[in-house]
Amino acid sequence: MYTFNPGPSAVYPAVRQYLTDAFDEGWLSAPHRSEKVTALVRQTVTDLKTKLNVPQDYTVLFTGSATECWEILAQSLTPRRSFHIYNGDFGEKWYKYAKAIRPASTGLSFGLDELPDIASLPFAPDDTDLVCITQNETSTATQLREGFILNLYNRLGGALLAVDATSSLAGLNLKYIKADIWYGSVQKCFGLPAGLGVMILSPRAVAQAKLVNDRSHYNGLPAMLSQMLNHQTNYTPNVLGIYLLSRVLADREPIKTVHQHLADRAEKLYAFFEQATPLTPLINNYETRSTTVIGLRGDAGLIDEIKAKAREAGLQLGSGYGPLKNTTIRIANFPAVPDAAMEALVQFFAKEYPG
Repeated sequence: MYTFNPGPSAVYPAVRQYLTDAFDEGWLSAPHRSEKVTALVRQTVTDLKTKLNVPQDYTVLFTGSATECWEILAQSLTPRRSFHIYNGDFGEKWYKYAKAIRPASTGLSFGLDELPDIASLPFAPDDTDLVCITQNETSTATQLREGFILNLYNRLGGALLAVDATSSLAGLNLKYIKADIWYGSVQKCFGLPAGLGVMILSPRAVAQAKLVNDRSHYNGLPAMLSQMLNHQTNYTPNVLGIYLLSRVLADREPIKTVHQHLADRAEKLYAFFEQATPLTPLINNYETRSTTVIGLRGDAGLIDEIKAKAREAGLQLGSGYGPLKNTTIRIANFPAVPDAAMEALVQFFAKEYPG
């Protein structure tokens, strides 16, 4: 069975061997303050920066999930308010979560085929701590590209830019210097089981965390940053998750190679679905289409039929999300999904729904 779920998604086949090795090598009971684990954390951070082109002066932290980062950012980097730009459920949930903690926070929604006008965004840079965007919105299969993020970054003034990159981190060659906070979970483009989040902070974000000095919460950034100086966490971490991440990073190609492969596959998939199937791309604007999550639209009855037939053919298609649940299919174009799976998907549609 090939799975195209956009999360939790397909894991690399090698994970089976990694898990066996983790057991045999004693990682499942290794003390998290031991040199064995701190050396693992040190090497994992080094490899992550190397393989993903993360600047050397940026700081890598581990969390339980991407969702946990919403709370950390609101508590530790947002003494006044954040401003959220979103066009899907995950961006909106981030906004609502932040607003529950910092009631002065505001947001702006935009359409699936639109890009917000940066010059007219309704926030005051000198009165806003954090501007928040979702680089790749998993629920709507949309993407904010490099040029938009660069232009937004240049508009920030004193605010920091935080980016949810959950379904693009380790899949796209992101330009980390154009934002202050990037975060994601490993159950998508890293090709691993859920249970570990990665947060990447610029020197500017680290300085702001020290200035705010949030010392009253379980995962306040000052404590996290202090412990990571010794390659440790301020809580008992998911050592297995970090070990699996280290193994994946060691075996992965550089991010430029991964990015190009995913971009080429996405282009072919969009072209195929536009021309040869009863489904059409959910996003019409080529500039806002996601590279890593392919969204397809159809009426509810057709969607149910296609998903059932695909399951019989050994293909598990991703359902839509939120209000799009019954009228869309999502296809994960993640690195761990093999080319053979994409070929089987194309052959399925060519056979069952010939144009």
